[in-house]
Amino acid sequence: MKKPHFVQLAIVFILFSAGAWATQAYIPELKKQLKETYSILTNDSESARKRSEIEEPIEIEVPIPRVIPPIPEQLITKEYDKHLYAAEYNGIGIIESEDHFYDLIREEKLVPIDKGKGYEVMKLTHSHPFVTPYSKTILEELGLAFQIITDDKSFFTLTSVTRTPEQQQSLRKRNRNATSGVSSHSYGVSFDISYIRFNGKKRFSRNTQKKLETILNEFQDAGKIFFIKERKQSCYHVTVR
Repeated sequence: MKKPHFVQLAIVFILFSAGAWATQAYIPELKKQLKETYSILTNDSESARKRSEIEEPIEIEVPIPRVIPPIPEQLITKEYDKHLYAAEYNGIGIIESEDHFYDLIREEKLVPIDKGKGYEVMKLTHSHPFVTPYSKTILEELGLAFQIITDDKSFFTLTSVTRTPEQQQSLRKRNRNATSGVSSHSYGVSFDISYIRFNGKKRFSRNTQKKLETILNEFQDAGKIFFIKERKQSCYHVTVR
């Protein structure tokens, strides 16, 4: 029997662990456990096996499973409709104005993102680096998965995050490809990941892009996200479910 590729093993383990233990704030101990387990999965050395035998397991309280709303197929006329439907039913509703946006921050329904393991946010001009707490959890899982299948120093770049209606209108004037109506970016659960910008540099790497897309496909299959490849913007538009 053909052994599964180590990339597949790593991603499957991440998705299993994250699905069971995802919380509103990411658990640092979980990151450590994921990386150590991945090391055991991909390293058959005697030292790795001994390490796993002497380390005590990390006890983590398992929360009530997150309920993912089903997507009614009869309402979907195009792929982007899935993003809008998921965004609408993901918690905070649409951001109505700049004042509403700052109210959501004060209520901690939106939390800041800047950079973390496996990702960074570039300087933004038409969006704000804030997402819902659960969306940040999924982003950190994506970043960790990306580092595991590349290396500990690699990271991808977010080029757009949460937009107010005013920012969406302004972007529409600048970019005719931007959505003219309601955007999933206005719910705090969507972000764009560049597939031509890695490790802080704009460069195309087919191998790195393929690894990133592999992760996104695994997370989508697990019901955590939807994503679309936007070729004109050279990014993956991601919406957390």
